[in-house]
Amino acid sequence: MRARLFLITPETVDLAAFLPALDAALAGGDVASLLITPQNDYQTVCEALTPRAQARDVAVLVVDDSRVMGRAKADGLHVAAGPAALAEAIGALQPKAIVGAGVIKTRHEAMAAGEAGADYVFFGMLDKPEESEAHRKTLDLGGWWAELFEPPCVLLAGTSEQSVADCAATGADFVAVRHAVWDHPDGPGAAVTALNAVLDRAAGAAGGRA
Repeated sequence: MRARLFLITPETVDLAAFLPALDAALAGGDVASLLITPQNDYQTVCEALTPRAQARDVAVLVVDDSRVMGRAKADGLHVAAGPAALAEAIGALQPKAIVGAGVIKTRHEAMAAGEAGADYVFFGMLDKPEESEAHRKTLDLGGWWAELFEPPCVLLAGTSEQSVADCAATGADFVAVRHAVWDHPDGPGAAVTALNAVLDRAAGAAGGRA
């Protein structure tokens, strides 16, 4: 199995500067999803980004706000507000929309989200400053989940290419990246191209071990 990229917007989006960056990233290679994180004027940002991503067959996810999701015509909701909010979203939005579970810190929380019917579980903390490498706990949870459970998992990588390879090596379905793309010295398009090559190599290595 080959993992796919799950892009996360920067903490602050200036639309005039970011729209060309997003276009470049999506033209750089395969991207499965775009998670738009809370911003000032969140509605405007989501409405601007959603159709551009969807035009490239990229699923767009909004954090916690189903009204913003609906008005922007996004594809789903990333629930970071806890189990009660996750259950409410699943009941209200599935099967028409994707509902993913974020802020998963333990195996128990992951299993509860899976049993509730989450379309994916996300390992990694979006509110923490990014480091070069993926957090060890993220890798451990992702490897455990990928081996035992059917619902897809998303692992948050760090800023380095090696961190993307490490996440993919766990068997995760998706590898989430943020500043590894937007802050790449050669630009977002080159970043997505390079990270897809990393995922290709990781899949080849896994196939060789099988």
